Amino acid sequence: QVQVVESGGGLVQAGGSLRLSCAASGSIFSTDTMAWFRQGSGIQRELVADITSGGRTTYADAVKGRFTISRDNAKKTVYLQMNSLKPEDTAVYYCKVIVVFTTGYKYQYWGQGTQVTVSS
Repeated sequence: QVQVVESGGGLVQAGGSLRLSCAASGSIFSTDTMAWFRQGSGIQRELVADITSGGRTTYADAVKGRFTISRDNAKKTVYLQMNSLKPEDTAVYYCKVIVVFTTGYKYQYWGQGTQVTVSS
């Protein structure tokens, strides 16, 4: 069984920082692209940032310059450092991991989500 578990959410004041973590575990050979999405109240889930196995990153315009995505391939973990947080960053943050099995088969898994609330 594969598990994807996020941690690090919480309540923070505007201008503050949080660091999210997401770890994949189970019978996994490696991980491919790893990404963070978020879904605010009444808003469609949107991509925040992603990072390839080689370390190439992309960011949503709304978070460029404030958020940094990184990964530790050995730990099969992806991080999201969020600085200069704004109330509009309030959302449930989800991790998506593309897992590679020993057969070479790939499949994507989602975490359960972690709440980030930014107060003004």
